[in-house]
Amino acid sequence: MAGWFWFIMLFGLVGVLFGIILNHFLPLFSKQGLVPQGSFGWPILGETLSFLKPHPSNSIGSFLQEHCSRYGKVFTSHLFFSPTVVSCDQELNYFVLQNEDKLFQCSYPKPIHGILGKVSMLVAVNDTHKKLRNVALSLVNATKSKPEFLNDAERIAIQVLNSWQKKEQVIFCDEARKFAFNVIVKQVLGLTPDEPRTTQILQDFLTFMRGLISFPLYIPGTPYARAVQARRRISSTIETIIEERRRNAGAENCSSKRSDFLEILLCVDTLSEDEKVSFVLDSLLGGYETTFLLTSMVVYFLAQSKVALKQLKLEHQGIRKVKDKDEYLNWEDYKKMVFTQHVINEALRSGNIVKFVHRKALKDVKFKDYVIPAGWKVLPIFSAVHLDPSIHANAFQFNPWRWLDEDQTCKKFTPFGGGSRCCPGSELGKVEVAFFLHHLIQNYRWSVEDGEEPMAYPYVEFRRGLTLNISNCSR
Repeated sequence: MAGWFWFIMLFGLVGVLFGIILNHFLPLFSKQGLVPQGSFGWPILGETLSFLKPHPSNSIGSFLQEHCSRYGKVFTSHLFFSPTVVSCDQELNYFVLQNEDKLFQCSYPKPIHGILGKVSMLVAVNDTHKKLRNVALSLVNATKSKPEFLNDAERIAIQVLNSWQKKEQVIFCDEARKFAFNVIVKQVLGLTPDEPRTTQILQDFLTFMRGLISFPLYIPGTPYARAVQARRRISSTIETIIEERRRNAGAENCSSKRSDFLEILLCVDTLSEDEKVSFVLDSLLGGYETTFLLTSMVVYFLAQSKVALKQLKLEHQGIRKVKDKDEYLNWEDYKKMVFTQHVINEALRSGNIVKFVHRKALKDVKFKDYVIPAGWKVLPIFSAVHLDPSIHANAFQFNPWRWLDEDQTCKKFTPFGGGSRCCPGSELGKVEVAFFLHHLIQNYRWSVEDGEEPMAYPYVEFRRGLTLNISNCSR
């Protein structure tokens, strides 16, 4: 009797394993001969671990290199528990981005939704996303040239740089994080760095960020669980601030003296309370992560290009010499920073802050000679296009002068995504970086410690926080 029991158990186990293997590989045969070539790797995990293997962000990594060499620029794989078409082809990437909500839809892993929230602009689709994006674009367009925002960004940059005066070495990513967070929390919530709430939000925000890139296991004490809890605390703080604003506004309705995002947002009738809270959190996330990484990338690459640094310094000295000593920069000054824009674009192309995005095919999609089956994930790889020598001459060389001729809005340059999901706040981030550089290059010299380089995990991070050796230009 015992023998039969173990036989049935073994038979059942074999059946389950066979079912898992069959379910894993069956999609390969669903459109046999039509889907791109590729491999699915191990059952369940597929090739996810190999795809996520850390590599310098100014390279495409061994996984993409090997697969492109073997299968071409478009290939199939099994990533994040789903059959996937991986695209390193600029034409397919552009096609996917331009057909958002028609043929393809944003489709991040479900655990991401658990942290960001159901109505986050980063994961919302269709009309909800359009509504949130329209609000974001109107806020950015109303803000980017305002003296209040420009002065805040410059003032905070000066404060950060002044704190270096007696230092010979800084962990630059920490300094860039401080700069980016203080600017965005002031712009979004009207909070200054020395307010207790700013410190509280920063602590919760850092916990939130660590969980966003952690293994999605909701067990008390894990980074993921702590991140979900941190998001609730941040949301609660935002709700409290909203209630305070409404009480203080009284009968003044929308004619308040404040000009931060939140004040304008309170006058938007098209968003629910949950959407407003989530929108604020999205603004903090986008304004913090993008700006600190971009600032770090620019400083890293400039340390390797003395010629670019020299030309950049001349541009900013020219802007400064026609202004009074302590006069703030304005929007007209920003528009004069032409070479600065070339440097920023080249840092975005070379460093690849956003490596790829997640999309899902809503139906069978035919592109050129192959089919992307309905329900399959699609990963447009932006870094592969940015670093493709057949598209960008000397692709692995930091060369800001290439942007004198190249179109910044074309298919081959998508640093913030594209189509209807292109980052709406990218211009604000560029302004902040430009103003920070204005004071950095005129006051400090720096060199990067050996061994430092940006790594893609796939999120981008410097190995040791980008350690800089610094000296004051006046010494």
